[in-house]
Amino acid sequence: MDLAIVILNWNGKNWLEKFLPNVIEHSEDALIYVIDNASSDDSISFLKENFPMVKIIVNTKNYGFAGGYNEGLKKVQHEFYCLLNSDVEVTAHWIRPILAIFQRDKNISAVQPKILDFNKRTHFEFAGAAGGFLDNLGYPYCRGRIFENIEEDKGQYDDEIEILWASGCCFFIRSQDFWAQNGFDARFFAHQEEIDLCWRLKNSGKKIFYTGKSAVYHVGGGTLNKQSPQKTFLNIRNNFSMLLKNAPFSTLVWLIPFRLILDGFAGIYFGYKHGRSHFWAVIRAHFSFYEQIPKTFKLRQKNQIKKFYEAKWLVFKNFL
Repeated sequence: MDLAIVILNWNGKNWLEKFLPNVIEHSEDALIYVIDNASSDDSISFLKENFPMVKIIVNTKNYGFAGGYNEGLKKVQHEFYCLLNSDVEVTAHWIRPILAIFQRDKNISAVQPKILDFNKRTHFEFAGAAGGFLDNLGYPYCRGRIFENIEEDKGQYDDEIEILWASGCCFFIRSQDFWAQNGFDARFFAHQEEIDLCWRLKNSGKKIFYTGKSAVYHVGGGTLNKQSPQKTFLNIRNNFSMLLKNAPFSTLVWLIPFRLILDGFAGIYFGYKHGRSHFWAVIRAHFSFYEQIPKTFKLRQKNQIKKFYEAKWLVFKNFL
């Protein structure tokens, strides 16, 4: 099958040096691309000198994760994409179980493997774990990771199941379906853009899958610090925009006001736990969301799945 592994890079020479040899070793059936998001380090010269077999695409500026992939993938002509973070270690035969799932059903648009923690290899990793879902309030969670609670991998998720969203750190997708949705929402810049895309695909009648027969190890926070106020801003702003774009209107009527109230308490909690800058990040996220409302509303699809969630009230069950 025609697969391109595509790594988005921004000043990530150290990650490429550490993990790219491993990706090349275990990906003999795929072509490997690096999209450079206008790096100011010597990533490009390093790649040309040490990995001439890797195809390089250079963006004219830093478009962020979402826009960077949208721009770069215009030049990648393959049936399947694997969008792979630069801080991911792959394993032997990691590609085969993924492609086998795509062969089963043409309505399967995206697939993710099991994602484990590179630094604590017995445990799942925050960004994706064993497949992503949303609760009824629109909060993302994964099997193996609910908020900050992360499980040890004991084989409990070695299955293959349909999920709501696949992790962007190792995101396999049919290129035809990616472009049918006009790719990622570039306004997101980074964080939750893959959830938004998967939700749009689900609203279009497509399926998203997880397989525990393939595994990768993710460093996490390699491109944006976990405690960054900018990450708080992007996660909150993007989550609201994603809800407005994809949830049924009958749900939005009560959900958006209720979430705004909850975010007031979240802002106080983040400010107490991580510092005042995180409190202001919540405030900025709200105003940025308000600014985006007109365009976001225009991007709503004709159909929205009514039951987009698998669990209810997770924020109350985990923090109260």
